[in-house]
Amino acid sequence: MSALEPRDADTGTATDEPPIPASALSSTAPAETGGVLGRSYRALSIGIVSVVFLIAFEATAVGTAMPVAARELDGIPLYAFAFSAYFTTSLFAMVLSGQWADRRGPLGPLAAGISAFGVGLLLSGTAGTMWLFVAGRAVQGLGGGLVIVALYVVISRAYPERLRPSIMAAFAASWVIPSVVGPLASGTVTEHLGWRWVFIGIPVLVVFPLALALPAIRRRASGPPDPSAGAEPYDRRRILLALGISLGAGLLQYAGQQRNWFALLPAAAGFALLVPAVRGLLPPGTGRAARGLPSVVLLRGVAAGSFIAAESFVPLMLVTERGLSPTLAGLSLAAGGGTWALGSFVQSRPRLEPYRERLMVGGMVLVAAAIAAAPSVLIDAVPVWTLAVAWALGCFGMGMVIASTSVLLLKLSAPEEAGANSAALQISDGLSNVLLLAAGGAAFAALGGGTVGAVHEAVAAGGSGSHPGAFAAVFLPMAGVALVGAWVASRVRAR
Repeated sequence: MSALEPRDADTGTATDEPPIPASALSSTAPAETGGVLGRSYRALSIGIVSVVFLIAFEATAVGTAMPVAARELDGIPLYAFAFSAYFTTSLFAMVLSGQWADRRGPLGPLAAGISAFGVGLLLSGTAGTMWLFVAGRAVQGLGGGLVIVALYVVISRAYPERLRPSIMAAFAASWVIPSVVGPLASGTVTEHLGWRWVFIGIPVLVVFPLALALPAIRRRASGPPDPSAGAEPYDRRRILLALGISLGAGLLQYAGQQRNWFALLPAAAGFALLVPAVRGLLPPGTGRAARGLPSVVLLRGVAAGSFIAAESFVPLMLVTERGLSPTLAGLSLAAGGGTWALGSFVQSRPRLEPYRERLMVGGMVLVAAAIAAAPSVLIDAVPVWTLAVAWALGCFGMGMVIASTSVLLLKLSAPEEAGANSAALQISDGLSNVLLLAAGGAAFAALGGGTVGAVHEAVAAGGSGSHPGAFAAVFLPMAGVALVGAWVASRVRAR
């Protein structure tokens, strides 16, 4: 899941807020005293939150329909690529969207991204073969990558700094209902109407947020940051690096699905492409957790990667080791959507702004504790509900950390750099998911648990017993990674 998310109490100083485009000054001046649902911001806020809501619903619903689609299309061997295709193309689209938004404004990449997202859903929903289904997921990834970065730039330009934490909290809250209702609704639709309607039905719902948000974005955040200056040419080197990072991530994901020595070849090629691409696309000093923006970007990857890699194995563990049905296994994590939103709401309170760094450190400690506690349910005497409680606390920590990284990123970015830096944040998020999930999957497979690509399929089918040690080999290292994130969180403020 990728949630969108920068902040501050009223400081009263002009230098604390990014400049509003000259073309929007007349329409936005009265809104500086209103909230995100005030008259001047209402249409924009409802529109972009609705976009996030639909993306969240798609993300939570598709996972339920995917195994049925793969079986019907005789595509079980390509099952993992239906997931990896989305993430691979989205990495490239994030960089493209950052450059596009910084030079021309966020309206273009946002409209193109939503359109591509809808087209991808239609392609997957009407696919007659698994390869066409995977191609549709790849087009979805392009759209998703364009949208997520463009929304950050919209927030940077359209909202004053004091309102950004609130709109980020609204983004997190928009995941709550989909996380609970999405899998149930998808399962019902799949059972009674067919899996294709899970994909085909969503594009129709995009019309409302588009009609609401695009006029407001055109009025408040369109065009280059400085209309009097000519637009800079696109950075071809960064685009080539983006292609390298996407191809490298794709090779690593492919290697992660293989269980032979030949997988070392695509894995080595993937790393060879990734290393220079990561160095060129992330802020200097990210790898060594330099204070300020580099640590913010690194923390986003560490937090998201460790949590998502661990969460991917929770339903499988509950199904195979504790005998829960797939539905109950999924519902055991449902409370996490609410606590995630609560954590995001907590970080948005103005009086807590001076303690943001401590909130982030505490959030990562909660994440580490939740991941470390998860394998305790491998012991029969430990009730399953303890995992649900632990995961709810971990999600609360994630809500504080993820929203705060977004807030700090925009606070530390000049208006003309918001797109590039937002792309770096999302690349860190997506790439760490790929790398840590591949690492966890390799450890899981080595101890007899099977391949990463079989996880969702096994859950949907009811699963079969795995070696308990295979799960411990995933959760305990990821808890260690999350603890490293607590140290990184202590470095997010420049001294």
